[in-house]
Amino acid sequence: MQGDPLEPPKTRPARPPTRRSGDHPLARRDLARHQKGAEARQQTILFLDESGFYPLPSVVRTYAPMGQTPILRERWTRDHLSAISAISPEGKVYFCSHDRALNSADVVAFLAHLLREVPGRMVVIWDGSPIHRSQLIKEFLASGAAQRLHLERLPAYAPELNPGEGLWAQLKGVELRNVCCDHIPQLRGELRGAVKRVRRKPRIIQGCFKGAGL
Repeated sequence: MQGDPLEPPKTRPARPPTRRSGDHPLARRDLARHQKGAEARQQTILFLDESGFYPLPSVVRTYAPMGQTPILRERWTRDHLSAISAISPEGKVYFCSHDRALNSADVVAFLAHLLREVPGRMVVIWDGSPIHRSQLIKEFLASGAAQRLHLERLPAYAPELNPGEGLWAQLKGVELRNVCCDHIPQLRGELRGAVKRVRRKPRIIQGCFKGAGL
């Protein structure tokens, strides 16, 4: 007696891998919608971010004669520069640094600088840092800045959506690679020169936006 043919085993449909923030694709589309809306209204789009720079070198691989390993001499210190930047899809870079931790007053001063430098209305996209959500920021907007300035918050746990991360990577890993500084004034000079070099290459900033999928 011949039995029924065996049925192929049932398989579940493939599912995308689970991530800490499973709404990244949705968030990316949401950012793209805001960007297109701002462009349609002829508003300048800026992504704002903060980072820190230390006199310690960002060591990367380099070429050297065989058997002559390069030696970088540095002085360990906790002194650093706190930097804040805003970049646009067109490749423009706005930058400021301080020799202390940033606070909301520094953010307000930088936003006021953007209002002076950038004509017309603008959309500033940034993360949910506490210094971005303070009462001082709200008072700044209420004092009249909101007429030209709109603030948009990035989704949580999604640093890859901010093209500003690409600027920091370029400055630390390329422009300042293997640079050892003895003190903060020297670091400030090196950082200022690095920012100038990046400003002369808008394609690098545009590449940061492409890398973020924007």
